[in-house]
Amino acid sequence: MAAMATTVDILDIWILVLFMGGTVAYGLWSGRRNRTTGDYFLAARELPWWATMLSVVATETSVLTFISLPGIAYRGNWFFLQLPFGYILGRVAVSYLLLPLYYSEGITSIYQYIGQRFGRQVQRVTSGIFMGTRVLADGVRFFATALLVQTLLPLSIPQAVLLLGSVTLVYTLAGGIRTVVWMDTFQFVLYAGCGVLSLVFLHGLIDGGLSAGFSQVAAAGKFDLINLRASEIFSYKVAYTFPAAVLGGGFLSFASHGVDYMMVQRILSTRSLKAARMALIGSGLFVTLQFALFMLVGSMLWVLFAGEPLGVDREFPHFIATYLPAGLKGLLLAGVLAAAMSTLSSSINSLASSTVNDWLKRTDDLRLSRLVSLGWGLVLMLVAVMFTSTESPVVELGLQIASYTYGGLLGLFLLGRTGKRFHPAALVTGLVGAAAMVLLLKGLDVAWTWYIMAATATNIGLAWSVNRLPGLSTEE
Repeated sequence: MAAMATTVDILDIWILVLFMGGTVAYGLWSGRRNRTTGDYFLAARELPWWATMLSVVATETSVLTFISLPGIAYRGNWFFLQLPFGYILGRVAVSYLLLPLYYSEGITSIYQYIGQRFGRQVQRVTSGIFMGTRVLADGVRFFATALLVQTLLPLSIPQAVLLLGSVTLVYTLAGGIRTVVWMDTFQFVLYAGCGVLSLVFLHGLIDGGLSAGFSQVAAAGKFDLINLRASEIFSYKVAYTFPAAVLGGGFLSFASHGVDYMMVQRILSTRSLKAARMALIGSGLFVTLQFALFMLVGSMLWVLFAGEPLGVDREFPHFIATYLPAGLKGLLLAGVLAAAMSTLSSSINSLASSTVNDWLKRTDDLRLSRLVSLGWGLVLMLVAVMFTSTESPVVELGLQIASYTYGGLLGLFLLGRTGKRFHPAALVTGLVGAAAMVLLLKGLDVAWTWYIMAATATNIGLAWSVNRLPGLSTEE
């Protein structure tokens, strides 16, 4: 079948206009319910667990899933899917080790817990680390979306960033976390549906349909899932061996869903601890299924294009731009934008919440909360414009950025669980040492899947050792 023109049709444009217009209208309409910062940042703790679950999935996967996972499967195999096996284990750990603390304290920002355990100074340091991580990691996600929009529409990257950022800002500022969660739920259904539609369309493009495609991919060994290769399993430089991926994914999920406020915020918006656990653990199962869906798309694209090199993370955008008919192309592009806007809106709201609760202590000022949200939205747009093209898959780049700080943060929260008092100097030393450990491991070319585990252990060990120095020991 001949490739179609790479320009979008007027029908595609109308689909995008309706999608963005409807998103803005819903945000403005639902924002009428916000009367307090408790409404704005936690939706008065009344969101159903299933909507929260889908919101978590939509937020953490984002556009990186949409464009990067098909590319990983296209260029290699399915070893990446070992990571979400660990995700489920990490979420179970969060559900029983950290969530009970957050609910018992009745906090708005999880870093308030650190303040209660270790003091205001450490609370602000922890919140600042979260902010830096979110800005850089979500800047990558925003940039990835702009790359795809640039492929399909006659826009530059700055113009694409401005378009997406403006629409997202309007509904986020108006609606707060309630709007973010419900829009995330709709956006998840939209872009997951787009993945299914892509497979349906590929069935008609591949000679012999998907069954023939399955046979070709399997014969080439590109469906390999569990990596127990003797030559790699004991290598610290290979990211996706079974132990490295499962342990790395477990610690990544333990940190991202336990100490990263962007994820924890929506979990705290549920009605009870039981509902929070259902949402969190269920999201791990949904993420695994969603990863498999988009990797299957990538495998079938490999069959369609006969493995032709198309550039890192350009495989799925190339398929959308050149093979899909008018209407379906616009629908898939709307799915991509939905994935990006989901993460961006979540990041803006959580950054604002942490700023207001951990730094400004103005927890009753709704107008200030919206102004702070606006400021963070503009910062994220600026960071996205500053990124340049990368030869690494953006999904891996985003995870590596988080790895620099997640281990230190997780170690700090686990120290809080011990009930022991720590001097602020010992805690800050542990955080700095954790980041230094990641830099060392990267310099030694150690696979990124080991970073968070090593950093967590480094933080705990250093903080405990420094705390025992003369003049710093603080026994309860």
